[in-house]
Amino acid sequence: MYEMIELKRECEAIEIPSGIRRMLPALTRVRISQFLGSGYTVVTDTGYMCRIDAKDSDAMGMTAPAAQEKPADVPFSENMVWDQLKTVFDPEIPVNIVDLGLIYSCKITDREQGGKKVAVDMSMTAPGCGMGNVLKADVESKLSSLPEVKEVDVQVVFEPPWNAGLMSEAAKLQLGFDLDYGMPGGAPAARMSR
Repeated sequence: MYEMIELKRECEAIEIPSGIRRMLPALTRVRISQFLGSGYTVVTDTGYMCRIDAKDSDAMGMTAPAAQEKPADVPFSENMVWDQLKTVFDPEIPVNIVDLGLIYSCKITDREQGGKKVAVDMSMTAPGCGMGNVLKADVESKLSSLPEVKEVDVQVVFEPPWNAGLMSEAAKLQLGFDLDYGMPGGAPAARMSR
């Protein structure tokens, strides 16, 4: 686990789960709880959970991770799209959005003007999640970086409602879900809601 550190400079953060942007002053004490995808999830010493973009790594005294470049001569494929989607992580849950079951559809079409269009329908783990626009922007950014992708359309949808049954088996195991009952600790969902 990470130790408590002081921010070296002021930096922008996004409160989780509200999605409200705020400035964290220099010397704010934070503990990094996860670094996955394009941001750090931190908890301040006053209890706020926030996301700090990787571009602000230096504020925490760290070196920003090098951007991974895809060779331009690699032919475009649907696997490339899914691989990019797997680099987007829920800031509260250390699992990518594909394995969380948040991607409801992903369609790739040829554009008349050339290049590809990628259309994604995705959901959130909770309808009121303030991080929806943040995750949507992450998906748009990741997919737009692919060679040949000229247009990206991401829609956040809530039908059908997301549920833990949509997660991959790997995600369920990682989060401690019992594969027979679906809930952490092996308790059936009906018992957990009472």
